[in-house]
Amino acid sequence: MYIPEVFEESDVSVLQALVKEHPLGTWVTQGDGGLAADHLPFVLDAGRGPYGTLRGHVARANRVWQATLSASSLVVFQGPQGYVTPSWYPTKHVRGEVVPTWNYAVVHAHGLARVIHDHDWLLALVTDLTAEHESVRALPWKVADAPKEYVDRLLQSIVGVEIPIERLAGKWKVSQNRPESDRRGVASGLEARDDDESKAMALLVRRRLAPDPK
Repeated sequence: MYIPEVFEESDVSVLQALVKEHPLGTWVTQGDGGLAADHLPFVLDAGRGPYGTLRGHVARANRVWQATLSASSLVVFQGPQGYVTPSWYPTKHVRGEVVPTWNYAVVHAHGLARVIHDHDWLLALVTDLTAEHESVRALPWKVADAPKEYVDRLLQSIVGVEIPIERLAGKWKVSQNRPESDRRGVASGLEARDDDESKAMALLVRRRLAPDPK
C-alpha cells in the first residue's frame, strides 16, 4: 500500500481500534491457482504478539484453507470512507485550484496464517465472535442457546484460521494535506450529509485539526 508520510498512521492502538470497529476483513492469500480474496469477520486478540493475533473461520468447502499458506497473507480492514467535493474548500473561492478526492481510513495486517481443526478452539472462536457482536443487544443471543448437537454439527463444517500479525500498516487519508480552513470545511460538509459513515469520517477529520482558538 502506498502511504505518503502525511497520511501514515503508526499508532498500534489506533490501528487495532479500527480493526475492532470494522472486523469484516478481506483476507488475501496466494495459492496454487493465484490470488484469492475471502471476506470474513475476525476477532482481534490485541495482546497476543506485538501487533495482535487475528482469529476467524471459513467454510470447510472453501478451498482456501487447502491452499499453500507458506507465504505471508494480507487482511485488509476498511474504516470510514467518503467522497469529498471541492465545494467544501474555502480556498476554492481564492484561486479555484481544487479538485475532488476521496477520504478513507484503512488497515493492512500481514501475517502467516495457520489452519485449525480443533473442536474446542472453533467453539471458543464462535463463542467470542458472537458475544462481541451480541453485546449491544438488550437480550444477547449466545451460542449455548442453540442445541449442543446442532452446534457440534455446524462446527464440523468450518475450519479455523489464526494469523499472528507480523506487520500492521495504516493509512488515514483525512484531508491532512489541505489547509486548516479546508479541513474544517470538509468536516462540516460531511456532517451535513447526516449519514453514519459521513459522520464517522468527519470525526476522523476533526481529530486531526488544531484546537479552535479561544
